[in-house]
Amino acid sequence: MTARRVILEMGAGNDLHGGDYTKAALRAVQDALHHSSLTMLRSLKLDPKTMLVDVTIGVQRPERVDAERVRSSLPHGIVTVKVMKGGLDVPGDEGSDVAVIASAAISVRLELP
Repeated sequence: MTARRVILEMGAGNDLHGGDYTKAALRAVQDALHHSSLTMLRSLKLDPKTMLVDVTIGVQRPERVDAERVRSSLPHGIVTVKVMKGGLDVPGDEGSDVAVIASAAISVRLELP
């Protein structure tokens, strides 16, 4: 069998003060999750633990995202997380504070005949 993408959901998240890239990434993931419902899993009697979940996070400082925290925030499936350059940093007026904007794409693949 071949794993086929059945869901692609996007989200955005931010940390307005403090420059916390992981917090922004987690919020982006939650935003994406709250845009979808996996009712087809129940309809098709599929175990949610078998889903292959691929998460891609875009932020300006990828090395500052705790990918394990992002991975563990997903409630179901076999999760992989990739963090890459993207998103947006918005500097504060004084230059000492940055608003971090993260983007997230969550792809769900299922083994289908």
